[in-house]
Amino acid sequence: MKAVGLIMAGGSGTRFWPISRRLYPKQALKLIDDREMINLTIDRCVPFIENKDMHIITNEEQRPLLTDLVKGRLNKENIFAEPCPRNTAPCILYSILKIKKIYGDVVVCVLSSDHYIKDEKRFREILRYASEYAYENKKIVTMGIVPTFPSTGYGYIKKGQRAEFESSSIYHVDKFVEKPNEELAKTYMDSGEYLWNSGMFVFKISTMLDNFQKYLPEMYGEMMKIYDHMGAGDEDKYLKDVFPKLEKISIDFGIMEKADNVAVIPGDFGWSDVGTWDSLEDILEANEDGNVVHGDHVGIDTKNSVVYSEGQLIATIGLEDVVIVSTKDSILVCKKDRVQDIKDLVQKLQNDENFQRVL
Repeated sequence: MKAVGLIMAGGSGTRFWPISRRLYPKQALKLIDDREMINLTIDRCVPFIENKDMHIITNEEQRPLLTDLVKGRLNKENIFAEPCPRNTAPCILYSILKIKKIYGDVVVCVLSSDHYIKDEKRFREILRYASEYAYENKKIVTMGIVPTFPSTGYGYIKKGQRAEFESSSIYHVDKFVEKPNEELAKTYMDSGEYLWNSGMFVFKISTMLDNFQKYLPEMYGEMMKIYDHMGAGDEDKYLKDVFPKLEKISIDFGIMEKADNVAVIPGDFGWSDVGTWDSLEDILEANEDGNVVHGDHVGIDTKNSVVYSEGQLIATIGLEDVVIVSTKDSILVCKKDRVQDIKDLVQKLQNDENFQRVL
């Protein structure tokens, strides 16, 4: 069995504004240690997947930056770029056709560029189990996360019938469910039947292509026109002609929630999607006042806060449960329970031509 990696790295990470920008997104940041998030993702797959077999799908704007950041790990030929955003189903289909052209019908592990994994050895074990199961059983295997609290920010997967495989348990998927309210999230967690949907999944290329042909036949037909030209001098011409016409649809809605051959493997490796500023509290060590601090900070009666500075001293008095971020051109101050609204704030900035310089 041959397994290769595909890292989804086209997002802008707006909830990490102001350090995350359109041309310098979250996957390029050093939020956890001295490595960028994209390089953390590559490194944690080794040795199960070698560097030469890791690939990135991004957009044309971000490709030069990511090519530079992963230099020494990945060759530039391993970085694919979609010509325009069409959501995850088209870019995954394009990517696996590129991979098929190179390797043939191998197993592909689709990963996110900005997740945190605490136990990387355990992660690789589960990734191997998922890959071997997907290869032998013609299944799409999604990696579910054992809930540690009743989250309302994640979608959930309900486990179905159990199937033992090696030293791990894999379940048929009963159903995918949207982000619940707090009461329902607690019910899901207490039942033990639900897992968080991590957005990571594994499949043999032929298995996924069969599902595209069945559930998104028009997209499949159009993309096969590009496949015949991949590796030739006119690939970009066909890609720029066909890709913008494809339906905008996620892989979840387009394939995963419709397919009848989806399984889930529980992940117990310490996971965070590093989605918002307050998620750093689950990853980085807090000081004696419960503050997670990056850079220079002096505080009096400041507790349970996230303070991030890119050079300036941040001084605080009498604050609790806040996020403060300072960059060379912007300062963000918000309550921790409003960090999800940073995305709306960025949208407001985008609508004002006076503030394009900070995006």
